[in-house]
Amino acid sequence: MEAGRRAGSLPEGPGERLTPRTLRSETLLVLALSLGASAVSSLISFVGSLTKPGGLKEQAANLNGSYAPGRPWLDLAWQLFSISTALVPVLLVAHLLLREGAGGLRCMGFDRTRPWFDLGRGTLVAAGIGSAGLAFYLAMRAAGFNLTVVPESLPEVWWKFPVLILSAMQNSVVEEVIVVGYLLRRLDQLGWSPMAALAASSLLRGSYHLYQGIGGFIGNAVMGVVFVLLYRRWGRVGPLVVAHALLDIVAFAGYALLAGKVGWLPTP
Repeated sequence: MEAGRRAGSLPEGPGERLTPRTLRSETLLVLALSLGASAVSSLISFVGSLTKPGGLKEQAANLNGSYAPGRPWLDLAWQLFSISTALVPVLLVAHLLLREGAGGLRCMGFDRTRPWFDLGRGTLVAAGIGSAGLAFYLAMRAAGFNLTVVPESLPEVWWKFPVLILSAMQNSVVEEVIVVGYLLRRLDQLGWSPMAALAASSLLRGSYHLYQGIGGFIGNAVMGVVFVLLYRRWGRVGPLVVAHALLDIVAFAGYALLAGKVGWLPTP
């Protein structure tokens, strides 16, 4: 035994060698703890909406609601707890990539090395997708293929908008790190073709939005295709996180400010 190495200790090296079996098991476990579980939950919710009397557009999909109505401080504690715990799978992914020797989330371009690139490209992507996405949602709802999406139904308290912004940021980090950066890396390592990996990532993104209806599935799957192609081109999830965060911030805050005040914005 080498001097200084304790009996039973792991061998030192730049990272672990991951077998295909380990990669598959790890990927399934990460998804089962995060967006894969959300996809199953979304499917069950969609089946419930389909089998409920009345059309889809007569039903509502609530995104950010109160956990403790009438008790603002307890509600705030639950909001922050929910946001924080939702980020745990991202920390798990960072740990797994560090253990692998890949440098953690830096290997997928989620770092502070190119902030202006990420901010600029992300803003342009959000501007391009935002207007088209809203038009598509309104059309699909009018056609009866989508529930009425209620981005927020929080009480009028001082922490309302800060919590909505934090929720938007949490959504963007979890989704782009796991469904783009991590999943594509693992599928590449497993030998999937670029097209198969693109389809898997995009369909997963659409599936965990199925609770919104068929329009939610299609719109987010198309967004997934665009995001995968941009990630392949730029090699960074940073711009995608920025774009997603901006889209959600505008949706959450915009609904809070405009709901019931403009005729074109559907409400329950």
